Amino acid sequence: MRTASPAPSRWALRVVGLGYLTLLLLAPLVAIFYKTFEHGLAPPIEAITSTNGLHALKLSLLMVVIAVPLNTIFGIGCALLLVRHKWKGNALIDSVINLPFAMSPVVIGLALFLLYGAKGWLGPDLAEAGVEILFSVPGMVLASIFVSIPFVVRETVPVLQEIGTEQEQAASTLGANAWQTFWRVTLPSIRWGVAYGVVLTTARVLGEFGAVSIVSGSRSGETETLPLYVKKAFDNFEFPAAYGASVLLALLALTTLLAMNVLKRKEDA
Repeated sequence: MRTASPAPSRWALRVVGLGYLTLLLLAPLVAIFYKTFEHGLAPPIEAITSTNGLHALKLSLLMVVIAVPLNTIFGIGCALLLVRHKWKGNALIDSVINLPFAMSPVVIGLALFLLYGAKGWLGPDLAEAGVEILFSVPGMVLASIFVSIPFVVRETVPVLQEIGTEQEQAASTLGANAWQTFWRVTLPSIRWGVAYGVVLTTARVLGEFGAVSIVSGSRSGETETLPLYVKKAFDNFEFPAAYGASVLLALLALTTLLAMNVLKRKEDA
């Protein structure tokens, strides 16, 4: 029996969809890679390995090292609270967790500025105590945490809802305390959801620009992450540096996507 060939309308939809993705996603990536390596490997490598370029890379990785573990711990705890402990405040917590999705990163940065600035609510007291938040690493960490806080929660909650409480109740019946139940039963059951959230959080922290640009001051060699480095290099017509750092960010993003696909396959296996 012969299989009917797709109708012309289906082919048209495929062509339109593929063309749309190519125009908006693939073409810009191809263009940036082409311009980066148009004159060989030396110019982008020199730009990325410059003092400011290396510092921007190290600072971006530092944001990941600090923000991702903190958001992972918070995300797991918050997901357990939302799913395993029902109370009237759950709806409010659930809504607040979504704020970074709804708010512009620039607004987030401005809010942090108003809170921790020299004339903000907490800024003067922190300044008297010798604690510097804005235009330094702590402020950048706070901004990175704020914009990426929902991902682990949102990826873990559905998994907790799906697995139910039967295994945890069985462990408790067998004499396991809450801590033992979490480490031996709950965490292994939600590990792929948590891992997926960690990957998304990492990608968000690496690519953050708006909030960090406001609270950091974007000082070269001091408070400049890779996205800020790209922006400043482009504004100063230092195109090899801008292109090279952009390709590095793109490669990090592609690595993140690859990790997500690997985790997804393991989860489905």
